[in-house]
Amino acid sequence: MIEKVPMSAQKFPRELIDRFGRKVDYIRLSITDRCDFRCVYCMAEDMTFLPRDEVLSLEECARLVKIFVRLGVSKVRITGGEPLVRKNALWLFNEIGHLENLGELVLTTNGSQLEKQAQDLKNAGVKRINISVDSLDKQRFKSITRTGDLEKVLKGIQAAKQVGFKNIKLNSVLMRGVNDDEALSLVEFAIRQDIDISFIEEMPLGEVDHTRESTFVSNADTLKLLQSKYTLTPSAYSSGGPARYWQITNTQTRIGFISPHSHNFCESCNRVRITCKGELYLCLGQEDKVDLMPLLRQYPDDDVPIIKAIINSMAIKPQGHDFDLRRAEPAVIRFMSHTGG
Repeated sequence: MIEKVPMSAQKFPRELIDRFGRKVDYIRLSITDRCDFRCVYCMAEDMTFLPRDEVLSLEECARLVKIFVRLGVSKVRITGGEPLVRKNALWLFNEIGHLENLGELVLTTNGSQLEKQAQDLKNAGVKRINISVDSLDKQRFKSITRTGDLEKVLKGIQAAKQVGFKNIKLNSVLMRGVNDDEALSLVEFAIRQDIDISFIEEMPLGEVDHTRESTFVSNADTLKLLQSKYTLTPSAYSSGGPARYWQITNTQTRIGFISPHSHNFCESCNRVRITCKGELYLCLGQEDKVDLMPLLRQYPDDDVPIIKAIINSMAIKPQGHDFDLRRAEPAVIRFMSHTGG
């Protein structure tokens, strides 16, 4: 009889390095594909969501986070869909928020549930919150999100500030002819709130009811516009992701730019994404993936097969995406909400 070697006695690397020498120390974990908004650049208006049994349990999510942290991941971002609509989601934040060697637990949210949950999230160990806000006009906000209530989101931002979150950032996707005239007002709002803001170029993920090229707004153009009003200084600040930051002189606010088209950031990619189905995507803009759910369920008491699959996945992490807005079809068919926002 062969004696099983306990996981603690087996030697595994303490960090994940891909074939291009990049260290992967950041995971984005989607805990649901469901959302109470239907943002026009993220989802179809009439979405079909996954059956419950095809979604990772919260216990499986926690198990994956603990495995990745053991392999050197220091930053974990919980995403969706909208993660806070997941029933009992707070259990997961409490389970992983104070893990040894986890440097930062981050939440990306649309803000709709923050008014009720901000204090509990702070207590659970969440360090930073990113809140998606694409317009400060109530009607336009409703049009972009199809179902969203701007007042609810603004109350959520205030709640997060009141309970003591210091690292709050707005995420905004500007679309030509839709909300590209709001760059200055969004920055003004961030300055008044003493929070940061990032502008994210629209990504060609999933079939939507407009052509991405027609609505694309370059961050280079947005930066030029903002420089016409503000004194901006390049900042060495890094949130651990792809954003490049500028400090607004005489304010507490930084402006970040996430520019997959106008300033490709793939050479420094340090992250992977896990969908709510347990699919480990090695790149947002490619289809390379490893299915972890079958291993989680086949080996409920043995992490070794999952660890080996994660280590081996580093060999198929691509050098970068190949987004091309001139193509009629999207770069990948899956929606952003499937991979995790």
